[in-house]
Amino acid sequence: MRTAVVRVDVDPSGVLSPAQLIEGMTLLRALSEQADVGVVDNKLAIMPRGRREAELLILGDEPEELKAAAVTLCARAFGTEPVAGVLTYVSRGTDEDARGVLAGFGITGQIGRSVGDDGIDVIHATLRSADLERVPESRIHTALEASTNCEVRIRVI
Repeated sequence: MRTAVVRVDVDPSGVLSPAQLIEGMTLLRALSEQADVGVVDNKLAIMPRGRREAELLILGDEPEELKAAAVTLCARAFGTEPVAGVLTYVSRGTDEDARGVLAGFGITGQIGRSVGDDGIDVIHATLRSADLERVPESRIHTALEASTNCEVRIRVI
């Protein structure tokens, strides 16, 4: 399962004081620990209005469910009506990350891995030509390289 980084604006109206933000982060850490969710320490109390985003690390693959869970935790912790922001995934260079990249494009494919002559991992992605009619191969190639930090070879069937 992949680890999502869910960003949540915990103070969209910009009314919380630094003390309230510190208190909210303390409560968010406690609530998150119970829910097996990580919290990035990004010092919300010193952030200007409009940049008071909590970052939660949550295991899962369904973006809308992950955002909803993060917003719920933040609402409980800060007593506001938080707004979900950008969701990204932590990449560890695994085959699971590569499959997640494909899923992000709405495609499936076979992922394999080998070691090249130089000792560097090579990801082999086998994709359907119909999928490449919707998404350019170069975009998939770049995203796979970025998420796996490996050489990527795409085979089209």
